Amino acid sequence: MKKAFVLLLTLSVLTACKSDKKAETTEETITADSPEKTAKQSDGLTLLKGDFVYFDGAAVIQTHANIYGVFITDKMQELNELAEKYKTEPTDMVPVEIRGKITNKKDDKILWDNKVEVVEILNVSKPNPESNNVVKLGQE
Repeated sequence: MKKAFVLLLTLSVLTACKSDKKAETTEETITADSPEKTAKQSDGLTLLKGDFVYFDGAAVIQTHANIYGVFITDKMQELNELAEKYKTEPTDMVPVEIRGKITNKKDDKILWDNKVEVVEILNVSKPNPESNNVVKLGQE
C-alpha cells in the first residue's frame, strides 16, 4: 500500500511539473491585408496535391485527406490531356498539383461533398509504378 501511494505521489508530481511549451510560444497570424502575404496567397485559390482521374465524363482528385469532384472546364480538359501521357489504362490515376476554387455547393452532376474548379495547373507527374491504384473494369 505504501509503495502504491509513493508511486501515485511521484506520478502526480511529475505531471504537475510539466511545462506547456505551446503557451510560451507566440504565433504571428498573417492576415489578407498583411504585407507578408503574397499575391498568390490572397487570391482565394487552394493548392491541391493528389491523384487525378477523368473517365466517362466524371473527374476526381483524391488527396491524402479528401476526394474532390472536378468541374468540367477547359482547364480540366487541359489537365486531362497532360495526364493522358502517363496513363496506361483509361482509369489510371495520375499525381497532379493544381490550384483551384473549392466549393461545397450542391451540383446536379457532381455528387461529391467537396468540389473544385481547376484554375491553374502546377505539375503533372508520372505515377509511381509500385502503387497499384488502377481500377479494372470488366472481367479478365
